[in-house]
This record gives sequence, C-alpha cells and structure tokens, in this order.
Amino acid sequence: MNALNRLFMIIVALLMIAVPVVMLLVAFGIISASLVDQYTNYQSALSSLGNLSVSSFSQQILTILGIVSALVALIAFILLLRELSFGRRVAKDAVVEDTPGQETMITSGAIKTLVEGAARKAGAASPKVYLESKGKSYNVDCRITVPGSDAESDSFNFTELASRTRQNIQDAMNRYSVSYKEVEITVLGTES
Repeated sequence: MNALNRLFMIIVALLMIAVPVVMLLVAFGIISASLVDQYTNYQSALSSLGNLSVSSFSQQILTILGIVSALVALIAFILLLRELSFGRRVAKDAVVEDTPGQETMITSGAIKTLVEGAARKAGAASPKVYLESKGKSYNVDCRITVPGSDAESDSFNFTELASRTRQNIQDAMNRYSVSYKEVEITVLGTES
C-alpha cells in the first residue's frame, strides 16, 4: 500500500476514534455541547437533520449509542494499529519466477514454514520465525532452542547448531529461489 493510501487510512481511523469519543463526552455531560459547537458548528448539522437533541434521547438509547460508539472507536483503533505496523515490516509474498506465462509466487506463510522445517532438520527445537520484507528479498530472524537431550552432553556446541541451522535455512531458500539478504539465528537456550 502506498504512502498516500496509508495516510488516508490513518486519518480516517483517527476520525473514527475522535468522533465517537467526543459524542460520548457530550452525551454524558462531561463536555458542554456549546463548547463543542463553538469549534465544530455541529448544531447546524443537527438542525438540518431535524433538530436532533441529545436531551431528547432516553437513557436506554444513550446507552446503546455509547456501546455502538465504543465499538466503532475500538474497530478504528485496531485499524490504526494495523496501518501504523510498529516494529518489523510486514512480510510480503515472494515472486520466485516472473517470466510471463510462468509466474510463480510463494506466500510468506509458506516461506515461514520452509524456514521452520530447515531449522528442525538442522537439529533445532521449537523454531520461531519472523520475516521482514526488504524490497524483493527477506530478512529472516529465527529463534531456536536446543533439544534437552543434546544440551545435556558436555561437548555440545551451541554455536555449531546455530551455524548449521543458518546454513540449512540458506540452502532451503536457495533451493526454492527465495531471495534473502540476511538470516539471523538466535539460540534462546535449552528446551525444557
């Protein structure tokens, strides 16, 4: 999604949060209606709708409007968080072959499964994979644990397992023509 679309969605989400919150504050008397009207001129909009007034609604209708407004604000907040996407960039599908008539794509979920399988094949336990798209290639962050039976031996080498896992992941990604920039392996400890 391009930057203009993201900006538009962020503005819509902020408005969907602000409007219900202000309506709730006015409806329950926390903010005076005249103060909000001074800045937004919402009374003219209400008069064009047939002179609606907050005082003409019963307490039951105000409660229902409050619940609906809270749900709209919650949905808008979730939309806002999705658009801002803090932290890692969202992994996109990978184009493996782009020859016309032979286009092949692999989903990011399939790449994640491929990396997890390659890590398990190298001897790692419980791999957790995080993908980040960088142009047409990926940055792979794989967090693994050492199987409990292997870690008990005094001669077990954690660095060797990490490098073997890294090599196995790189080989698997090369085999399926998935472009990557960096493969990072973190050993979190032993499996309990």
